[in-house]
Amino acid sequence: MANRLDKIEVVGEFNHLQIREIKEDGTYHRRFINCNEPLGDDEHQEVKDKADEVWTDEIKASHTEKLNEQLKRFNSE
Repeated sequence: MANRLDKIEVVGEFNHLQIREIKEDGTYHRRFINCNEPLGDDEHQEVKDKADEVWTDEIKASHTEKLNEQLKRFNSE
């Protein structure tokens, strides 16, 4: 049995998804998905729907720009 989706939270400037699932043994499993990560075919439909809602092209482009800026700074040090 797959983990049961318990909660989806939208966090941060780039609308990252924070997912909480309940495992078979009743414990929680938490994970984090950023807006430029591809969602798997086996992802919960509710997560896919929330991603479609909050991950606009503008958000994705802004996140990519931020990552590129950080990479440039890292490579220049």
